Amino acid sequence: MNAQMFLAGRTQFGPGVVSKVGELAKSLRAERAVLVTDGSMERLGVADRVEKLIHEAGVECCVFSGVEAEPSVETTDAVAELAREHDCQLVVGLGGGSCLDVAKAVSVLITNMGSAAQYQGMNLVKERGVPKILIPTTAGTGSEVTFTAVLIRKSDGFKGGINDEKLFSDYNLLDPELTLSMPPEVTAATGMDALTHALEAYTGRAASVFSDIFAEEALRRIGRYLRVATWNGKDLHARSEMLLASYFGGVALANAGVGACHSLAYPLGSVFGVGHGMANALLVPYVTAHNALAAPEKYAQAAALMGFGGDGLSLRDQAFICADGLEELVEDLGLPRTFKDLKRRKIIKEEISVDLLPELATKAMAVARPMENNPRFMTEESCRNLYREAME
Repeated sequence: MNAQMFLAGRTQFGPGVVSKVGELAKSLRAERAVLVTDGSMERLGVADRVEKLIHEAGVECCVFSGVEAEPSVETTDAVAELAREHDCQLVVGLGGGSCLDVAKAVSVLITNMGSAAQYQGMNLVKERGVPKILIPTTAGTGSEVTFTAVLIRKSDGFKGGINDEKLFSDYNLLDPELTLSMPPEVTAATGMDALTHALEAYTGRAASVFSDIFAEEALRRIGRYLRVATWNGKDLHARSEMLLASYFGGVALANAGVGACHSLAYPLGSVFGVGHGMANALLVPYVTAHNALAAPEKYAQAAALMGFGGDGLSLRDQAFICADGLEELVEDLGLPRTFKDLKRRKIIKEEISVDLLPELATKAMAVARPMENNPRFMTEESCRNLYREAME
């Protein structure tokens, strides 16, 4: 058995640790920083608070608060230009995975120049970026501990990641108090994103003894606390456990990758604007049922970790319990379960018709690395079939 382990930067966890951001910025000997965030963090006053903490440490700080829910190459390039103009020596990412992904990309664009589009792919970044401090405010993407920044090119609708170890963070501040303001739908969707990371890393071809440890811890916490965090959002203990689960899922992802669910979810984001976590939540029960026979022991164990039951059943039936349990969980969280639900709830403007499935399948297969890591061999036909199942 051969295995290796990656782990990003130094991580501090606990209520109130966001107050350490100024101290860390100063320790990195930065004179000027750029804070990358979004409008929600600005409206809630969190961005102002973090900016003030950085200023009080003697570090100048400019703020970009225009990161989109599905971040683009064009926005990333604009932030990088702002950072270069101000000669920023530090990037601070504050928000959900979109903000953290943009922050990671900006850190390397400051030193590598050019457009983010030039670096979408594997190991294309030549020079190390400036230091970065990442502060997640959602419990889902685990972006603070991965080496990927997923961006959409508005020019052609392509959605792909900059994947390079140079994107690993220097410091992570995991403060569960910052997640208390998440509304139920965001809590549910980001939590299902974390679940999908952990499940696909756990069942994928690249899974190892190292990644399994983190995936199992993530799945156990999510099964126990996601419903609570969604419907009782002021429960700090549940929020803390979900933030840890997101982090652990991110570690598993960084070391073992993800699978077909992610590849299938990308076109829903790039073509229809469906949020990544919501797309994963919708698709993961169908993908799990498709994959169950290819890795029955892992799916059976995942079902047990998440508390879905199955004692006394055959290994095959226990594996399929995982898909059934996920379907029930998505329903309990009030998230869309079909493409028709997306249209009915006005998440998408136009209905996803059968005629569009070949195009979506082709785009999904183009996201090759997750497809290759999937436990069951995938083809365009199998993608079309899974999309068809998800229609109704």
